Amino acid sequence: MNAAGSASAYLSLDGVSAGYDGRPALTDVTMSVPHGAQVAIVGPNGAGKSTLFKALVGLLPVKSGRILLHGRPPGGQTDPIAYVPQREEIDWGFPVTVHDVVMMGRYGRLGWLRRPREADREVVARCLEELGIADLERRAIGELSGGQQQRVFLARALAQEPHVLLLDEPFTGVDVSAREALLTLLARLRERSITVLVSTHDMETAARRFELVALLNKRLIAYGAPPDVFTPDHLTEAFGGQALFLDGMVVIDQCCPGHVGDGEEHRHTHDRRTGPR
Repeated sequence: MNAAGSASAYLSLDGVSAGYDGRPALTDVTMSVPHGAQVAIVGPNGAGKSTLFKALVGLLPVKSGRILLHGRPPGGQTDPIAYVPQREEIDWGFPVTVHDVVMMGRYGRLGWLRRPREADREVVARCLEELGIADLERRAIGELSGGQQQRVFLARALAQEPHVLLLDEPFTGVDVSAREALLTLLARLRERSITVLVSTHDMETAARRFELVALLNKRLIAYGAPPDVFTPDHLTEAFGGQALFLDGMVVIDQCCPGHVGDGEEHRHTHDRRTGPR
């Protein structure tokens, strides 16, 4: 299911496959993202969500297929893609200040051996202010709370002045206030027509806050508006269990993933995980 035709695509993937050490993690993904869209990337652990983001920013080579940003291969300063990885991928013990981390977002525009200019310092100051962390700029990154650390890396990403922003599991491990601050930021980015892709396990947030959803499990299972993607058949295929909508609740039975689609009759009592739609 493709929510946007290639003619209107700002970011497009055509048969993209990627993996690690010869092991495929993502296979034959084709999707088109319109300019300024906000897309939730949803799937179970190991579905290829992080692999997709790393392929988009060139941290992982594409085995086959192609990625185009505004009709061209991504790269360079004209069409920057900013990426905020998952927390566990960051060395929080590295001795660097908040200001230094955010300034790193300017290095791609500076080039080698060039010192930050006044314009770069102004961008950094603006991003620190927007994320509400200007008062923390001289603090070491390792001294901050999880929510504060997330805002620092969001500020670094915005300092790149990106056309596309990738956020890998930003709702994981943060408190309610940090979550709401992130949702407020996403609303502001929508007003600026910055294209945003967010990986998440939170189907409620994906359904309520994003106009498009891509459902992955090593391949693209469905892509489009949330009601068209979050169907029992699609969720069963993605999560390896029986999935239903019951009284406004998403019910996903993941007790016996090995039985799904194996052609055998399968009957016994299941525990169920539920979440609001």
